[in-house]
Amino acid sequence: MKDLLSRCIEAGLKMTGQRRVILSTLEKASDHPSVDEVYLRAKEQDPSISIATVYRTLSMLDEMGFIVRHDFNENFSRYEVNNLDHHHHLIDLETGNVIEFKNAELEKIKLRIAKELGYDLLDHRLELYGRKIKE
Repeated sequence: MKDLLSRCIEAGLKMTGQRRVILSTLEKASDHPSVDEVYLRAKEQDPSISIATVYRTLSMLDEMGFIVRHDFNENFSRYEVNNLDHHHHLIDLETGNVIEFKNAELEKIKLRIAKELGYDLLDHRLELYGRKIKE
């Protein structure tokens, strides 16, 4: 898969220095950062960047399908690069950590459920919410 910058350039987007910083920030993120987190991380690379620029850029990237916006039952959104790698999320309710996972059995079950209901499954999203089991 091409990197986010290459995909944006191919789509004909004007790539300013600040947009490049935001793209780099998203690609380096090992978590699912909020707008504020993207802003603070990008500001370390370019102190002149504004929160409005971050909002506009994230909105544009989301509309184009280059990033995915998640709400995770919070009062803010989190973002990740859309690398077309299908996965699900487990959200730790105590820490806010987002754990990505894949499960082959789950994929079979969701297809079976759709078929039993008379549907071809086109898409789905699964978010699990939990607390770490205390030992």
